[in-house]
Amino acid sequence: MKNILLLFFFFFGMSLHPVMAQTTQRVDTSNATFSNPLNIQFGDPYVLYSGGTYYMYGTGGGADKGFASYSSKDLVNWKNEGQVYFHDNKNGWSDPNAGWGGAYWAPEVYELNGKFYMFYSAQWKVNPTDEEENFRIGVAVADKPTGPFIDMANKPVFDPGYPIIDANVFFDTDGRAYLYYSRAAYKHPVESQVADWAREKGWFKEIEESWVYGVELKPDFSGVIGQPVLLLRPPVDLNDKQAEWESRSVTAREVNRRWTEGSVTFKKEGIYYMMYSANYFGGQHYAVGYATAASPLGPYEKAANNPVLQKNTDEGGVVTGTGHNSITHSPDGKEMFCVYHGRTLRTGDERVVFIDRMEVKDGKINVFGPTTTPQKLPSGVKTDNSKDTP
Repeated sequence: MKNILLLFFFFFGMSLHPVMAQTTQRVDTSNATFSNPLNIQFGDPYVLYSGGTYYMYGTGGGADKGFASYSSKDLVNWKNEGQVYFHDNKNGWSDPNAGWGGAYWAPEVYELNGKFYMFYSAQWKVNPTDEEENFRIGVAVADKPTGPFIDMANKPVFDPGYPIIDANVFFDTDGRAYLYYSRAAYKHPVESQVADWAREKGWFKEIEESWVYGVELKPDFSGVIGQPVLLLRPPVDLNDKQAEWESRSVTAREVNRRWTEGSVTFKKEGIYYMMYSANYFGGQHYAVGYATAASPLGPYEKAANNPVLQKNTDEGGVVTGTGHNSITHSPDGKEMFCVYHGRTLRTGDERVVFIDRMEVKDGKINVFGPTTTPQKLPSGVKTDNSKDTP
């Protein structure tokens, strides 16, 4: 049985990344370039590659208390597939009348054994103490990437006893699956030198923090195995190399919180990479860093070249609030892309989607963005003026 599972997850892993497919797509376009942002108003964008087509899911996008999806052959031109998840499905467990419209956030979809599984966060209707932030993570299933997605159970995947958001699932080469999530900052004040400094300034009485945890998933996604492990948190000491960029929402007096959220994990050449976002998602300082480990549950060490994605207005650009990314590959599998949301001077507070090339080499991640100038189409995309190759 174990060998069957290993083969199963091996072929599943191949389906996740077009890097294994080596296919070439033809798109109906005469342009050889594209520019960010894409014409998609999503927060927390996630891209699934399945059957030669990309599917994007995210927060917002016109969905009413649920989630919408877009599809594309080239990562640039996207078709609106409409709403694919509705909170009032037969097993719905969320509260659409709770704060933030029920807080239907950050969906991610994974293909497994001919089914499609959506992990997402929302406000849980079981709330005996009337908490303002009662977020939990659920999983819904569909026969197609465009849904309709139906919750697997009338309750969240598990209840750690505190609010959680931003689910990300990683399938390792040994067939085991891991759920990563962010403990919300709600009612989670943490003592640190940054908190002491903010108090001395008279800005904030306390600093709440969100932390990233990981836990093994049951093979059928019905729950978790063991106890969650703390993997990433904001720095405690001001002299920590990461403290400056991860504390900007506090030092800019935006809000009395520090975040570690929106994580995405992948493995390359035996190294586990966890990308994550820090600072206030609604502010200009939202940015992306990463950490590496030798095992899926750490310990993780943050990278010296963090942040790898941040606002560019200090250099004369127009992009702020860059964060909550996912990763995907070009149609021919030769290029890696960072998919994330951001804001421009033109879009204002509206979050829109960007895709920029990224590189993972010698244990180091580089993201070549944010960009708003024309860049080449993803490799493997065929334009009308292109010649077919054998």
